[in-house]
Amino acid sequence: MNRSPDSFRLLPGSGTSPVILHVPHSSRVVPEPVRDGIVLDGGELGQELDHITDSHTADIAAAAAALCAVTPWQFVNGLSRLVVDPERFPDEREEMLAAGMGAVYTRTTRGERLRPDGFDGRPLIDRYFHPYADAMTKAVEDRLRAVGRAVIIDVHSYPTEPLPYELHGDGPRPPICLGTDPFHTPAGLLSSAEKAFAGFGGVGLDTPFAGTYVPLKYYGEDDRVGALMVEIRRDTYMSEPGGPAGPGLDALAASLADLVDGLPSWGAGGRGRWP
Repeated sequence: MNRSPDSFRLLPGSGTSPVILHVPHSSRVVPEPVRDGIVLDGGELGQELDHITDSHTADIAAAAAALCAVTPWQFVNGLSRLVVDPERFPDEREEMLAAGMGAVYTRTTRGERLRPDGFDGRPLIDRYFHPYADAMTKAVEDRLRAVGRAVIIDVHSYPTEPLPYELHGDGPRPPICLGTDPFHTPAGLLSSAEKAFAGFGGVGLDTPFAGTYVPLKYYGEDDRVGALMVEIRRDTYMSEPGGPAGPGLDALAASLADLVDGLPSWGAGGRGRWP
């Protein structure tokens, strides 16, 4: 939990693939200097990591990439979201600030103190958030330059039962939730995902989690950047909370690969259009 690995990894795919499988919340790693600013004891921290970590999602993405006819790129966070959450807005636009869970969390999934009152999260933003955002922006730039299109597919999971921190936890919790954005999620991408994951007992849209991740440079500005969030209910592939993966992992990886392989292809430098 306390070693100091690379903050993130970009795993190269095919030069002709526009797809980036983005895995932001799969790690449980908290570097020692960051751990020192967390008030939970060891047992409490372990329990919090069980609940907040999207366990095994990096394995799902890696297995899917290996199955794809054209290998997608993978951008994987090497640190726990308790260090920083790279998918939050780093400012007052972030609605999860109301739950103490902006880019730097100050509260746990159950609303308890995670960091001391008055904690200054700016050093963590500078050390971890901005380099991550810059690297993800560059990864998208590279795909745009190479094939004229970038497609970010976020790979997440969520617990079967809602946790107190969830602002919208009273809605349906389908086996697969697809998070969308009105600007960055074209109909062709969404329909491909609905088809790919149809065999898991139900696909919902934007419930219990909504939205997508797009680097701020492109957010709401460049429709060549497509984005979709795939949220997987954890009982479909693992023991909760924080337990081992089961056979559902392979089936999910195969469906994710079907989604990637079913997307349109674009030639190098081509603009491309969604169907």
